Amino acid sequence: MKHGQPDSFWGGIIKSMGLVFGDIGTSPIYTLTVIIALTKPTQENVFGIISLIVWTLMILVNIEYALLAMSLSRKGEGGTIVLREILVRMIKPGRQMVFVSFLSYLGVALLLGDGVITPAISILSAVEGALLIPSLSGLSQGAIILIAAIIAVCLFVFQFKGTDKVANAFGPIMVVWFASLTLSGIIALYSFPGILAAISPHYAIKFLVHNGMSGFFILSEVILCATGGEALYADMGHLGRKPVKRAWYFVFVALVINYLGQGAFILTHPDAKNILFGMVQSQSATLYIPFLILTVMATVIASQALISGVFSIVYQGITTRILPLFKVDYTSHQLKSQIYIGAVNWILLALVIMIMLIFKKSENLAAAYGLAVTGTMTITGIMMVMIFSRTRKKWKVPVALLVTIVDAIFLISNLNKLPHGGYWSLILASIPLSAILIWTKGQRALYLALKPLDLETYLISYEQIYKKGHIAGTGLFFVKEWNTIPPYLVHCTIRSNIIYERNVLISIVRTDDPYGLESSITAALGTGLDAFEIRAGYMEIFDIEQLLKDNGIVEKVIFYGIEDIATGNPAWKVFSTLKKLTPNFVQFNKLPAAKLQGVVTRVEM
Repeated sequence: MKHGQPDSFWGGIIKSMGLVFGDIGTSPIYTLTVIIALTKPTQENVFGIISLIVWTLMILVNIEYALLAMSLSRKGEGGTIVLREILVRMIKPGRQMVFVSFLSYLGVALLLGDGVITPAISILSAVEGALLIPSLSGLSQGAIILIAAIIAVCLFVFQFKGTDKVANAFGPIMVVWFASLTLSGIIALYSFPGILAAISPHYAIKFLVHNGMSGFFILSEVILCATGGEALYADMGHLGRKPVKRAWYFVFVALVINYLGQGAFILTHPDAKNILFGMVQSQSATLYIPFLILTVMATVIASQALISGVFSIVYQGITTRILPLFKVDYTSHQLKSQIYIGAVNWILLALVIMIMLIFKKSENLAAAYGLAVTGTMTITGIMMVMIFSRTRKKWKVPVALLVTIVDAIFLISNLNKLPHGGYWSLILASIPLSAILIWTKGQRALYLALKPLDLETYLISYEQIYKKGHIAGTGLFFVKEWNTIPPYLVHCTIRSNIIYERNVLISIVRTDDPYGLESSITAALGTGLDAFEIRAGYMEIFDIEQLLKDNGIVEKVIFYGIEDIATGNPAWKVFSTLKKLTPNFVQFNKLPAAKLQGVVTRVEM
């Protein structure tokens, strides 16, 4: 495929199924099994539950994400951070800004926590289906966890290949998965066609009214059907809005048909324990093992959808400076968002295996699930209401408000899970949230402590020292922007009198295009002071030394700044450690070590 050439109509849909819909596509494996374990499978209850599932998909995924959220994007990207970026431009600094920032950080943290629970529950629930094979019915829980952990390790090991290649392989498998969900649903419908009436929302309302508080708490399990709905928006940047939206309509139909079929199966087999697997086994014992293998493959793909989402979120966090710099590998010539972040990959794997060992069974994990999802959805809803109320599309405000109220109801129903394992959602989310808060506040405090100078003020002292004398040759100084002078440069040139015959301020700007390389010299900012700016595409690998030579710059020495943070504050100590652990931009650009001089600026925070 040539650079920038989009996928074909069907190609885009197939890729989307592989990359975005794995998570929501595998929720039929466990959703009804968990709900029926808590509710008597009477006809009234089954109709009510199926109706709740259909309308949860309609309101929380179709309306909230496919229709509302996906209409809001920045450079084709979606996600909580994007909503924050849109809102920040609409509101004045102050309490509202602090509220919006905290909401978005919390949303990001919950989604990252969700990235640990999803692969664990998806893979475990699929492997548990092996217990319905007579020869494997005696498998111990330990053996199931071991198999699930091996599958998880294999999945994470292959991440470095890149999501583009992964999606090419996964798309066709997910097409087969959704086709088999649809087919098994249709076959099951023949046993009880009356279940089709459950599409009517009045059964859902009747169920909630009749069951009171216990019906309300069932909502905390019903939400399992919409898990991964938020990936539609978070993963939008990987493939673009249109293919994701088109694919969703096929997925929605497949899911609804399958849930209706499962409802029909429960009414004719009220003693069934594992509903999807039981339904397929009753239809064809011969096809059960191929279906089980397909299920395991689909759950691996489900985990992939969330891992890709996590990479997207972390990358957006790096570019919007709310997360520390990680080493990012770009894996596609088409889309900037197709990336691999090694450090994040291995942390995720370790946490997924830990969660499997703690919870042991997928039904136990269902107790930890839901809080993160409903929290993220509620935050998205609140931010959308704030955005739409400030745009010309004010007609969307009541729709967004209604969706947010539904989100909040689901969130409140999930609070009863807190003592039963739900607290793990909060523990997992607290790690990225702490990192975000420390990093953003630390960056601000560091900037204030460093006190950068503007170019005009700097030039007054620079000119005086230059007149007194200078060193022969050319000195290079790395800066973020050539018109803002960092303290290390002041320390170097003004305080230490290290001024060369020619001094060049170098800045590297990464653009939003994959390729393209431009460089420009702004001469004579001051006597013997020039600026050299390199504008490069995010996939562009370039030789800085060669570029300098091509522009007639032959350096004697290269300076760059390092901050040495002195602090007694525990939060700033963590910030200082994060800065030391994450790579410096000089490490990304192959510069001659013999000519490099790191100038340490001691900063008190």
